[in-house]
Amino acid sequence: MAARTKARRRAVEVLFESELRGLPAGRTLEVRRDDPQRPMNAYAVSLVEGVVAHQARIDELISTYAVGWSLDRMPAVDRNLLRIGVFELLWVDDVPDGVVLSEAVGLARELSTDESPGFVNGLLARLAEEKPHLVVDPPSREAR
Repeated sequence: MAARTKARRRAVEVLFESELRGLPAGRTLEVRRDDPQRPMNAYAVSLVEGVVAHQARIDELISTYAVGWSLDRMPAVDRNLLRIGVFELLWVDDVPDGVVLSEAVGLARELSTDESPGFVNGLLARLAEEKPHLVVDPPSREAR
């Protein structure tokens, strides 16, 4: 398994664990980063930190483009795979969109339901199409 694939899987685990335990992802990241049994590479850390930093916008985009599905209705694994995928699509310039989709679909196939790969692929592919037209970080209310 490639290093970035492992990093994505590890980031999903941290985000999933945080959600399951009702803890902030940043706190879970602190604990997991220092675990000598399961070290986290720098890319996994940057994925979790990126999702945390942009989660409001990421969740807004997922909710907008997940026709017929609310965030709460999605399996937790899918929700967190999508968060990482959206972060990589919109904020990580050195990963091609096709790689983002392929990696997310592969992890969905491995970690989630039979329907998840198609769902994850469809949503991320739509966001990749819309990417040139999306406002990544809308201005804050204070700035308006």
